[in-house]
Amino acid sequence: MKQNDLTIRPINGPEELDLFSQLPYPLNEELADDLAVGRRRPEWMWVALRGDRLLARAAWWSRTGSDTPLILDVFDIDDNAANSDHRDTGVRLLHTAMAATLSNGSRPPEYSRLVPPDWRENTVTRQAVEDRMTVLERTGARLFVERLRLEWRPESPVPIPTERLAFRPIRDAKELVALMALVLDGTLDAHGRDDLTRMSAQEAALKHYEDELARYTSPRDWWRIATLTDGEPEGFVLPAHNGYNPIIAYIAVLPAHRGNGYIDDLLAKGTRILAEHDVPHIRASTDLGNVPMANAFQRAGYVNFGREINMTWN
Repeated sequence: MKQNDLTIRPINGPEELDLFSQLPYPLNEELADDLAVGRRRPEWMWVALRGDRLLARAAWWSRTGSDTPLILDVFDIDDNAANSDHRDTGVRLLHTAMAATLSNGSRPPEYSRLVPPDWRENTVTRQAVEDRMTVLERTGARLFVERLRLEWRPESPVPIPTERLAFRPIRDAKELVALMALVLDGTLDAHGRDDLTRMSAQEAALKHYEDELARYTSPRDWWRIATLTDGEPEGFVLPAHNGYNPIIAYIAVLPAHRGNGYIDDLLAKGTRILAEHDVPHIRASTDLGNVPMANAFQRAGYVNFGREINMTWN
């Protein structure tokens, strides 16, 4: 559709990926494969053009086979555009794309932006991040949480768990979901705390399991429950592969056992399971405000290679 001299439309298909990728972003290299396997659709990938110049773009991602966008994980504006015009263009693009793509009256999916770890210290990078956040705010979004992106690399020593804990496979989904519900008590995770404002701990745990963990195709026998000498569960760690990277998908200590340093043993075990498969790296993330978890990753040799900005609409 034309808005003055601005054309706002979805891309026609994979043949327009070069056009869509004119604005730089780390996810550009994943777009072709995402389209091929159905994690993205051309009608979910929008551009704002003036002539043949790309001024702004937006794209949603979802799981293969889903008809509903799950997250807005690409939104860019041309940082070289003069004055504030690029922000206005971004607002117009988002309003148009959201109206055409999302169900009428539904809450828009969460927005995610990958940023450098020092994005606030670099004037240019900070301006670019804040410009995008300003555009999102003008559509009704607000900052939800900032997260640390962490990575273990093969040149780092493989951490060794102590002998304080024993590890066994998870018996079944019911056992895992029950433990996941328990660890939500006192959680520092922003998404977990938000879930608890709208549902019970059991419902939140089951939703997390069904929407994410159950969908991983990596072996379930990688998952481990940690127990004390009497067999009582102390926590769990879920190494996995999310289709892009080997990850620590979930790690937690039960409330009754927090404060004893067991998180180090859990993380060491999860890291060793993945490292034994000669992975190129292991990814993980945690909220910026979850200092105990961030410190545990640092002790295990994980480096903070980036951050993630999450914004949500009420």
